[in-house]
Amino acid sequence: MIAYLNGHYLSQDQIHISPDDRGFLLADGAYEVIRAYRGHLFKLAAHLERLARSLHELGIGGLDVTSLGQVADRLVRDNGLTGGDATVYIQVTRGAGPRSRPFPDPPIAPTAYGVASAFAPPTEQQQAGIKIALLPDIRWARCDIKSIALLPTVLAGQRAKELGMDEAVFVRDGAITEGTHTSFAALLDGTLVTPPRSQYILAGVTRLTVLELCRELGIPFEEFPILEHWLGHARECMVLSTLLEVMPVVEIDGRSVGDGRPGPITRLLQQAYVELTSRLQR
Repeated sequence: MIAYLNGHYLSQDQIHISPDDRGFLLADGAYEVIRAYRGHLFKLAAHLERLARSLHELGIGGLDVTSLGQVADRLVRDNGLTGGDATVYIQVTRGAGPRSRPFPDPPIAPTAYGVASAFAPPTEQQQAGIKIALLPDIRWARCDIKSIALLPTVLAGQRAKELGMDEAVFVRDGAITEGTHTSFAALLDGTLVTPPRSQYILAGVTRLTVLELCRELGIPFEEFPILEHWLGHARECMVLSTLLEVMPVVEIDGRSVGDGRPGPITRLLQQAYVELTSRLQR
């Protein structure tokens, strides 16, 4: 597997990160995951724009983020991944420097790492739907930054697994925020509702794509806070992400959503998403 590190393309087992890297020591960095369909990077510009914003919010400079688009494309090609589904992971940290709370002064060079992998879509789950657990949102108050500090989501994901669930969705002050690696939406009174952008949720690329599809398909939608106790009245629920695309939610904390099967709006959006990605050309 060929990977990227700071301007060099190397076999992944040749890549070494300094033990003084602030990403390793302090989770001082940001990341993106980009989906590739038949060699085409989906929504690349949106992912790079979000990465640039995350780095800006973290005060990490010294890197032309747009150049990482060429890196991602080359990783897909050099690893022979143009014939099917793949993912590209890109991570940027502040770099190797003192383990101090303030930023190093003068600034240090950031560490940029990238790797591409073959990906097997979760087709069975997309057809049957998944079960989720609602858990308290114990994360920090800047979830709009796609930080590599993911321990709260790791713990929540493990708890969901222990409960026999497929994903954990967070609740803060009685309102749904998002999943451990997904955005959330529910069909309430005929309208697809998703929590509005704020510092407590990530601006999901797939979430935005689905809202664009709703507009094209004439599906009413609204960005509005979803209170936890409203979910008992939801006819359909779904989680959205780069890897899961449009994933039906059929059970929440042991209670069926609707009739316990993926609903017609979810199916319509799934099909529209598949058609959108199938039109991609290199």
